[in-house]
Amino acid sequence: MSHEQYQSVIESLHECMVSCNHCFDACLEEENVGMMSKCIRLDRECADICSYLEQAIVRGTPFISELAQVCATICEECGKECQNHQHQHCQNCAEACLRCAEACRKLTA
Repeated sequence: MSHEQYQSVIESLHECMVSCNHCFDACLEEENVGMMSKCIRLDRECADICSYLEQAIVRGTPFISELAQVCATICEECGKECQNHQHQHCQNCAEACLRCAEACRKLTA
């Protein structure tokens, strides 16, 4: 099966990975980094799983559904955490994460 049929989810995964990496970096610059620790951790986890799933889809993994389920769960948790913070980078990240979670859930149906 060709990865072209997954192009929209690949784009969502990439956008989420970029947003999480940006949020991760920006959170480290915030005044109260300790308050941002859960956000930072989830940003890192989310960026990693999105990057991995993107690569796995492109190389034709037979585990798309299973990986997409894990990715959706992590993206949703990261999105919810980012929604708790008023920083623009967190709000942007939350939107990207929740869109990505939705796209991943479509792969598990």
